[in-house]
Amino acid sequence: QVQLVESGGGLVQPGGSLRLSCAASASRSIFSISDMNWYRQAPGKQRELVATITSGGSTNYADSVKGRFTISRDNAKNTVYLQMNSLKPEDTADYYCNAKIRRWGYGDYIDYWGQGTQVTVSS
Repeated sequence: QVQLVESGGGLVQPGGSLRLSCAASASRSIFSISDMNWYRQAPGKQRELVATITSGGSTNYADSVKGRFTISRDNAKNTVYLQMNSLKPEDTADYYCNAKIRRWGYGDYIDYWGQGTQVTVSS
């Protein structure tokens, strides 16, 4: 069973940095991973797309994080990262990774979600 396992959240002061990781387990069952994404959801707000990286390495960011966050991936490890710099209190949220994964023996890509990791930016 493929699962996305996140790590790296925590409490950080404004201006600080954090690096989130999200690894897909059961790698032997994975045929291909297309887009990998990071979303976030702040208390009382809707979940929003923060950053996307395609299988070819093209990236896209929400305007609110451009120039501060960097998404990357290691295809050999089926892992996506989110480097977050110059963090602001408004970045406080639960962060979720998402990936479109095709398993061996299946023809379609299916959405998988991580369990979420909390990021709190506060002094």
